[in-house]
Amino acid sequence: MAVELCLLLLLFCGSTISEVQPIYKPPPGTLDFGFVPSKTYDTGAYHEPGSIGILFKIVHAFLYLVQPNSFPQDLIRKVAQQQLGKTQGDYQKAIYYEIGFIVSAALGLLFILLLPLVGLCFCMCRCCDNCGGEMHQRQKKNADCQRSCFATFLFVASLIISVGVLCAYAANQHLTNQVRGAKKLVNSNFKDLKIFLNDTPAQIDYLVSQYNTAKDKALSDLNNVGPVLGTRVQEQLGKEVRPALDAALTMAGAIRETKEALENVSVSVEVLQEGTERLHANLTDVKTHLSNTLNDSACNAAQAASTCNIIRNSLSQLNINANFSGLPGVSSQLAKVNDVLKIDLSSLVQKGYAAFNDTPDLVVNQTRNILSAVPYIKSVLESIGSNITTFTKALPVQKILDDLMVYLTQSEAYVQDYFPLVEQYDFYRWLGCLILCCMVVLILVFYYLGLLCGTCGYDKHASPTTRGCISNTGGNFLMAGVGFSFLFSWVLMTVVVLTFVTGGNVEKLVCEPFEDKNLFKVLDTPYLLNQQWKNYLAGILFKNPNVNLTFEKVYSDCKENKGIYTSLHLEYLFNINEFLNISMYTEDVALKIEHIQINLSKIILLDEIGKENLLNFSSSGIDGIDFSAYLTEINKSVTKVDLLSFANDLEARADQLPKGALENALKGHANSIRMIHNQQVVPLEQAMKYVKARSTLNQSIRLLKKTSSELMVKVKNVISAVNAAQFLINNNASQVIVQETKKYMDTIVGYFEQYTEWVKESIAMEVAACKPIANVIDTAVDIFLCSYITDSVNTFWFGLGGSSMFLIPAIIFAVKLSKYYRRMDTEDVYDDVETIPMKTTENGNNGYHKEHLYGIHNPVFTSSVEQW
Repeated sequence: MAVELCLLLLLFCGSTISEVQPIYKPPPGTLDFGFVPSKTYDTGAYHEPGSIGILFKIVHAFLYLVQPNSFPQDLIRKVAQQQLGKTQGDYQKAIYYEIGFIVSAALGLLFILLLPLVGLCFCMCRCCDNCGGEMHQRQKKNADCQRSCFATFLFVASLIISVGVLCAYAANQHLTNQVRGAKKLVNSNFKDLKIFLNDTPAQIDYLVSQYNTAKDKALSDLNNVGPVLGTRVQEQLGKEVRPALDAALTMAGAIRETKEALENVSVSVEVLQEGTERLHANLTDVKTHLSNTLNDSACNAAQAASTCNIIRNSLSQLNINANFSGLPGVSSQLAKVNDVLKIDLSSLVQKGYAAFNDTPDLVVNQTRNILSAVPYIKSVLESIGSNITTFTKALPVQKILDDLMVYLTQSEAYVQDYFPLVEQYDFYRWLGCLILCCMVVLILVFYYLGLLCGTCGYDKHASPTTRGCISNTGGNFLMAGVGFSFLFSWVLMTVVVLTFVTGGNVEKLVCEPFEDKNLFKVLDTPYLLNQQWKNYLAGILFKNPNVNLTFEKVYSDCKENKGIYTSLHLEYLFNINEFLNISMYTEDVALKIEHIQINLSKIILLDEIGKENLLNFSSSGIDGIDFSAYLTEINKSVTKVDLLSFANDLEARADQLPKGALENALKGHANSIRMIHNQQVVPLEQAMKYVKARSTLNQSIRLLKKTSSELMVKVKNVISAVNAAQFLINNNASQVIVQETKKYMDTIVGYFEQYTEWVKESIAMEVAACKPIANVIDTAVDIFLCSYITDSVNTFWFGLGGSSMFLIPAIIFAVKLSKYYRRMDTEDVYDDVETIPMKTTENGNNGYHKEHLYGIHNPVFTSSVEQW
């Protein structure tokens, strides 16, 4: 990092220049430094529990019902600072927060204490032939309905208990599976940490090596300072010079186009005059002869007089319409333009271009004072490379990394040595949990066997004292299940309460706050972990607790895979920006640039001859041409009347005359007019010679009209632009060169600024990216503690606790149902004379016969007594 900063120092030699006179700083060419070498980390610090995740979500929802309160940051801070209870109401807040767990735990303790006591009392009561211990069952009309209901309720309770024990078993097995697979995750974290430590030196070396990219580019530009700077100056001056020369060159082209247009006008007018003059002569002859014919005495006759008068009146139409002979000539203008063209204006402008294109050579020859600074800059750049390497080696990076690698290796060996012990203890845990599940399974086996045997062996036609062996066995199974329920329930509930209180609080006080980062906010509390330090992490790393470095910020930055320099705010140990102030190195260069004097007066864009030539062209008189007269004649038709229509009309009127010489003469004139139309008018309208002449004349006149429009103003503008560009070259070239030199130096410095920014960004985001550190924290807390252990433990007590709670209704229903399955010692007997059962009698009659009272032989009772 130090190396990069030194680089910047040297390269910033142009920053002072811009302070002398602020100018626009063009963006330098973009350099490609490539990508910082980095390897992909293997650890994915995310755990997907699979199908058991549904159970985890159910448990989380149950815990939310038990404990919906938000994370008690203030209470945790006081506990950490050992100040809980010093403020009034702290214990009340703690009790309020834990009220859900307290109530639930209290109910569990009541269960633990009362259920064994109730079981003891129940056993003693049954031994006294009470509480259902008497082997006698009274006959009831709804006995079958009660038996079915009790069996159904017991079966449902057993199913719920089964689901609970399956959940507990699944959670127990899940935890064991995760512990067995944790070794791979642990090894993955250690592998990523080793990659993190091993890649950091290579990344730093890569950053250092890329200095050559910026240095080589800068040296390349410095070696070509003359052409490069000259080209920059030429481009800057060219913004005014080139448009002026282009305008002058355009005007030279306009002069040539004007000459061509004037020549085209002369030639086209001659062609059109020749055709129209011949047509005019022929039409005049026809009109004369036709007039003579109309003056014949035959026209005086009454029948012909009106027709002749009509024809005589139409003779004025026999004439040409477009008269090109009357147009003014352009010979004088053409002569003046030819005089202008005796001087080759285009050649003069090209000389100006050539002189201006020699600007880079002129700049190189007159900027020796700038070039004298180039060797110094080169030597500085060359020495920077070695300085960078020296600075890099001076940093204790490698030693720190080596120490961390040793510590990491020892930690990995320690974990590998103790991991078998962890697996062994986990096996004991798994075995203990399995025994607890087997206790519940044993109870379930008795209940299911009791239901199976009782249901299958029950004979509704048999009396209570004559029930079969299978039915009796089912009842015994049910009572055995009840007995084991009393024996095991308190053990089960003890485990449930302990794991519930522990796992639930870990979930609420560690896992959830870790996920929403409230836990980090507690750890970042000033003076929490050390009463003398405001920021504990900064005190540990920098011995400066006032640095604003928090656990939350470090974790978040590492989570985003930022560089450790940014995450740990290592600028407090080594601040790169302190190396960027290098104005002291730039003063000499700035002074040299300020005193540059460049003379480009040798560049002549357009001499006085060329300017005079332009003025002569503007006074050539082309603006005095009567363009409207030309355009009017061009747009006219050849004749005033359509000769073919005139001839047809003349022939039609001749047909109105009496037969004779006059009629024949008029028809002859009509044929002559048709001949003139076909031989002269049609060619003038359609022949390529005349069509081209009219088109050329039209185009040339319009071109001349456009060129002559404000010709004097246009010429003066061109001359003014050339003079302004010449003035810029003669008087302001030095200022332009100074500005371009500054921009050039800014470009050189910009290469190193790019390098520096790239280094800083790489250090901040890519070098020693601390994602493995965040992965280690996530693995330890989020995955191991919360996902593997806490979720599994919470699911275990959730399933086992549900099973334990439903043992109570199962006990009640099993005791009730066993009465219907077990073989009774006595049963109800009905009087043969009276249809009322004897049990309705009071005082000494329990509803069944006794031998010594009635002298009636009761085989069932007798056999039972004998057997007993």
